[in-house]
Amino acid sequence: MEVLFIEYPKCSTCKKAKKWLDEAGVTYTDRHIVEDRPTKEELSAWQEKSGLPLKRFFNTSGNVYKNLGLKDKLPDMSREEQLALLATDGMLVKRPLIVGEDFVLAGFREGEWEEKLRKTV
Repeated sequence: MEVLFIEYPKCSTCKKAKKWLDEAGVTYTDRHIVEDRPTKEELSAWQEKSGLPLKRFFNTSGNVYKNLGLKDKLPDMSREEQLALLATDGMLVKRPLIVGEDFVLAGFREGEWEEKLRKTV
């Protein structure tokens, strides 16, 4: 089974995650999160598939998130508004993302990746 690996190549966490995927023998399609940013529809589907709250798809440590003051604004935004905002800038989206057939992982947590991805290799 092949997964979709969505990354920002200059991100150190993404580099670490990609190295992990390669060493684990996971087959993946690589996608640059800024050059080919996720659409509102993709983000909606991934969030639903992941079972995670939508806030987990925001890169809360990124400059764009901080500069827009989203910490205070997100609670007052609807799901649709949040999805539309995420789709405007790949740098707003938590990375890396792994999209599998029946799961989505946001961020690199080695234990979580081990559990989900080792089964698929």
